[in-house]
Amino acid sequence: MKTVSLKIDDSIFGETEKILSRIKISRNRYINEAIASYNRIQKRQILEKKLETESNLVKEESLNILKDFERLDYVD
Repeated sequence: MKTVSLKIDDSIFGETEKILSRIKISRNRYINEAIASYNRIQKRQILEKKLETESNLVKEESLNILKDFERLDYVD
């Protein structure tokens, strides 16, 4: 496990302390869970952007192929 020193805005720290007193978990556990949750969100956003980029790369070619198939249907 790594040790990290960080500065937290006073308002965020105060709010966090109030929550921690009610849910009865350690500050360390709370911060670890928060970071893990934020990491999942960021990974999902990175994947969404990658899929959008890749989809845009093949969009034009896919439309061309679809048009080719439509022309084949009319030839028969």
